[in-house]
Amino acid sequence: MTVESQEDIEALRRVGRVVAATIAEMKRRARPGMTTQELDDIGLRYMEEHRARPAPRLVVGFPGATCISVNQEAAHGIPGRRRLKAGDVVNIDVSAELDGYYADAGQSFVLSPAEDGPLLHLCEYTYLTMMRVISQLKAGVKLNTVGRLIEEQARAGGLFVVRNLCSHGIGRSLHEEPRQILPVYDPHDKRKLCDGQVITIEPFLSTGARYAVEAGDGWTLRLPDNSFVAQHEHTIIITNEHPIIVTAL
Repeated sequence: MTVESQEDIEALRRVGRVVAATIAEMKRRARPGMTTQELDDIGLRYMEEHRARPAPRLVVGFPGATCISVNQEAAHGIPGRRRLKAGDVVNIDVSAELDGYYADAGQSFVLSPAEDGPLLHLCEYTYLTMMRVISQLKAGVKLNTVGRLIEEQARAGGLFVVRNLCSHGIGRSLHEEPRQILPVYDPHDKRKLCDGQVITIEPFLSTGARYAVEAGDGWTLRLPDNSFVAQHEHTIIITNEHPIIVTAL
């Protein structure tokens, strides 16, 4: 989507605030011993209270209202009977529709961490990587800058890019052009960002694996080894100056 009016911007901000607040509420109430279904129910109630609809269920028939991925699960984890444990890396990914507009965001965090360690570094550094990328984007910048910056930041932090999970366009539907914004540098991609363009930025970084594979449930993408993965995501509007982050509280 490319925004055409201030009304578009305000509508994206509204749905973005609901998405961000849903994640914040789920994260605040997450506890060891809670099932991922119980956590998903919290997110669904919050969205419904604010007139928003869960986009994964609406658009692609996903079994949950939100995606909750744990430890080696990179994306699209199905809420269910799994009980969370202290020390788990939990990713909450929320996308919603409100008044015909869509926003998408995610956060990874360590549940009840006992101490600082490599998993806290993984989650915090992935967030810093996302923000570093966003800070460098404006109209006229090449789209492959996203992948170049993610690769550079991951390397500097001693982490690895999950190469087959991408950022994407969004706005009037959940996935729009550009449908795949690669997390690695493609020197042949000559596309440039334009004023008003609405996209997500969502690096997936891991402690080892470079690719995610499909699990047996038909939805979940997980790492093929015992390494851990984190994701952070914002929906942004590209401008001629600084991007507008619509999924920030």
